[in-house]
Amino acid sequence: MDDHHGRHYSGHNSYAAGPMDGMTVKVSLVSLIKHHLRDWLWIGVMIALELIMYFIIPPFHRFVNEPMMEDLRYPRKPETVPTWSVGVVAVVLPFLIFVVLFIKNRSIRDFHSAFLGLATAIVITALFTDSIKNLVGMPRPDFFHRCFPDGKAEYTADLERRVICHPGDERAFRDAYKSFPSGHVSWAFAGLGYLSLYFAGKLSLFDRRGYTSRVFWVLLPVLAAGLIGITRVNDYQHRWVDIIAAALLGLFIAYVCYRQLYPSIYAREWAGYPYEYEPQGIFSHGLHGPRAVPMMSSHRPNGHITPLDVGGAAADLETGRH
Repeated sequence: MDDHHGRHYSGHNSYAAGPMDGMTVKVSLVSLIKHHLRDWLWIGVMIALELIMYFIIPPFHRFVNEPMMEDLRYPRKPETVPTWSVGVVAVVLPFLIFVVLFIKNRSIRDFHSAFLGLATAIVITALFTDSIKNLVGMPRPDFFHRCFPDGKAEYTADLERRVICHPGDERAFRDAYKSFPSGHVSWAFAGLGYLSLYFAGKLSLFDRRGYTSRVFWVLLPVLAAGLIGITRVNDYQHRWVDIIAAALLGLFIAYVCYRQLYPSIYAREWAGYPYEYEPQGIFSHGLHGPRAVPMMSSHRPNGHITPLDVGGAAADLETGRH
């Protein structure tokens, strides 16, 4: 049966006790979106701020003079990983994985939580990255060829010997002062780092059962993000400090966003279950509960505590786990 919030209840006693009073809750996508409308609206606001930060606000032009040019004469190279492909790898790929798992498990709540966390991580990372880029205004290693594309250097006649750039490509020159931190890398570690955390939870990586094959799947997205970072150094777009700072920024934001929607990956049997709540009206916070993790069953003989079996398809809809 359905209620006015779009929730469906099944009749058998799938929880031992608690706010659900013995009923399994199947939440509709409409109810989830209504409950998180404030979050989706804030994502829209942050996207607008990011577009302003990227396209309208110019970066700070840090002081560059003739002696400094010795460290800024690296050749210009085509990008090994184009900007558009980072969006595919860091956003589209995780989203498609969430879709595949939704088709398999039929958990609309898990799908919505996963995508909401990913979208939040990506948008916050983009906004933070471009804000820092514009404020720092660090020249890229190939700055010389962006400033003097014809190879003819010009400097002021005073003692400072500042550069007098005559760029041929205004867009490339605008980007010349955006070395720190790397946008490619922060995006990659935000999206793929989030995917690694998602895998770690779903595969119960730290359940102390010793299945080491899971480690490969959890670390594979991080490896891909790291390789993207290496290409940015090899293409002379960034220095190692730009890469390391961007990786730490992306991973930190990914972790914070993941934990808004999922328990710790060290939660053993609870890891990978989206937090429980009852969707409320638009703009409400809902009930995050005393039950932020699935209800506990009795203790196993080995001392482990496990979530109750909520039974069949209803369990998949509620938790996204088998």
